[in-house]
Amino acid sequence: MNGDQTADFAADAPVQRQVRVHLTSKQEEIALPESTGPILIPTGLRRYALSTLVNNLLSTEKPVPFEFLINGTFLRTSIDEYLTANGISSETTLEIEYVRALIPPLHIASFQHDDWVSSADVLSTTSPAASWASGATVAKGQERILSASYDGLLRIWNMSSETIATSPAAADGGHNASIKAAKFVSPHQIVSAGLDRTVRLWKYSEEEDGFSGKISPQLELYGHKSGIDSLAVHGPSSRILTASSDHTVGFWSSKKSESPAAPENLLPSSAARTSKRRKLNSSVSTPQRGPLSLLSAHTGPVSAAIFDARDSTVGYSTSWDHSLRTWDLMTASLVDTRTTSHSLLSLEHLPDLHLLAAGTSARHITLIDPRTSATTLSAMTLRGHTNAVVSLARDPHSTYGLISGSHDGTCRIWDIRSTKTDKDGVVGESVYTISRKSLEEEGKSDSKRVGGEGVKVFSVCWDQTVGIVSAGEDKRIQINRGEGVLSSKK
Repeated sequence: MNGDQTADFAADAPVQRQVRVHLTSKQEEIALPESTGPILIPTGLRRYALSTLVNNLLSTEKPVPFEFLINGTFLRTSIDEYLTANGISSETTLEIEYVRALIPPLHIASFQHDDWVSSADVLSTTSPAASWASGATVAKGQERILSASYDGLLRIWNMSSETIATSPAAADGGHNASIKAAKFVSPHQIVSAGLDRTVRLWKYSEEEDGFSGKISPQLELYGHKSGIDSLAVHGPSSRILTASSDHTVGFWSSKKSESPAAPENLLPSSAARTSKRRKLNSSVSTPQRGPLSLLSAHTGPVSAAIFDARDSTVGYSTSWDHSLRTWDLMTASLVDTRTTSHSLLSLEHLPDLHLLAAGTSARHITLIDPRTSATTLSAMTLRGHTNAVVSLARDPHSTYGLISGSHDGTCRIWDIRSTKTDKDGVVGESVYTISRKSLEEEGKSDSKRVGGEGVKVFSVCWDQTVGIVSAGEDKRIQINRGEGVLSSKK
């Protein structure tokens, strides 16, 4: 196909302007031959017609849905409208990149709990906990889901929705209040934190049959003076970050040998009085330690704290005080503060794009460039949720993908190339919304609960192998998966 060609769409648009387009893809398996030259097409074409055109050029047996990018932004109008809006002449040859369209994530399973589920994490071959541990492999079909609940218990599940292990109750060394966050540190270690102000490390072991396991207390960490809302883990350095309502960020080691003594004034009174006796004759003698440091600067409850995805000596935190703060974790010093217009409730790093995504109480997600050279506070705003955005996770398949969990009872998938421009500047639009399956089962799929009452999403994570795992007020973990979910890594 050398030289200009005219796509046969004349019947659809007899009097429309035409424009030359050069169609390219970075995905080799769907790229057109290099010899394919510019093609002359009517400017009235939209995504669906362009998708049909590319399928014809590729001679695909089964139509593949495509999305189209011009200058790094998804085409959401006709080409004619795009040219007009951007002041581009139809004499120009447009470079249009096409990528596979996102496939809607289908409901795979739901795991029922007795109480609200505050947090969920995944152990699979592709999850951080497995990749950090040398020689660790998780066989296909042997993936594990970790859940934390308001009933104060941790649970490990297999993919058949069977509970393999449950953490001990408070009397046997477990949490004595609701757990708000939990993650795998490695395939054999778990960390959790909650309203009892403690961070707890657990040893996880499984029987050879793979159908039963044990969660055993390993280490109790004291330092916060109020509840802990979220935590982050960096396995290679054995480091943990926590976000607390006491306005501080906790920096901890998951190793007893590296942790300083626990502050005496924060230990449970019974433990402080009988610490010697516990070591001698108690069946529960979990070591107690303190933080490496407590980072103080926020003036309100800290909602989230994460490690920089590329440099574990750097941390970021968000707070109800409207600020995003950058920390040097080695010196426990504040590096930078960005103040926004709203309370910030969740945080995720998009390292390839040099952006931090912060979920807000004002129902949107703000994308912030944390580099000191950044001239504007907000690079983009993602709008669509109807209640607070309390959880965020990166798409493991794509540089541009993000998922959010909200108190409106939904998770939304975003591709930050999917934008529009309005009075607020550049605004991102979600590409898919995942509703709670529990609403459908109740026969209420057509009714919207005010603010997501009864189905609030508290936590979401996205694993390359297992899919999208969300937890919520409906006392469920829900798993959704779509093959080939998002379009392109780069």
